[in-house]
Amino acid sequence: MLELLIIACLQDQCREFSKLYDPAEVSLLTCMMSGQSEVARWQAAYPEWQVDRWSCGERSTRAARL
Repeated sequence: MLELLIIACLQDQCREFSKLYDPAEVSLLTCMMSGQSEVARWQAAYPEWQVDRWSCGERSTRAARL
């Protein structure tokens, strides 16, 4: 799975938010190229959160995020 990972902060609390993509449908390059607009849409939906950084990458199936 490909993951668009957004690190955002609310006051002094930062969290990870992710959007998953099927690599058969979306390439890493596509995620990187369209990531900025996806992050902008996310920011518009959650204006109280301040985006710190974002990245695209392969999500490790061994690492679980809570």
